[in-house]
Amino acid sequence: MLFAGSAALFFRGKTVWSLLQLLGEGSLVVVVLTHVSEALHLFPWMHWGRNDSIGHYLDLWSAILGLTLFPLGYLLHALGSGNSTRGRVRIMKAVVGATVIYLTKAAIKQLRK
Repeated sequence: MLFAGSAALFFRGKTVWSLLQLLGEGSLVVVVLTHVSEALHLFPWMHWGRNDSIGHYLDLWSAILGLTLFPLGYLLHALGSGNSTRGRVRIMKAVVGATVIYLTKAAIKQLRK
């Protein structure tokens, strides 16, 4: 339901904030699909359930992206609706920029392990 709502919001308005929501919700759908695939033993080459497997990292990063992008897009969409001022736009850009930097550093740190 959230994915359908996010898609409808994106195609209606096509803003950056609705795109963040859609990407976040899409990532959460990937989390659900990885758990279904693990339970049904689909794609055994992904070695579901092992800590160092492709399936584990797909699940982990999808969850991180989903739980970061969806609320961020929702928050920024809520702040941006109504009369937008320069101050709000600056705050939104700063929050998005800080989030992108944080996620990039976390991804690099994880890849170095």
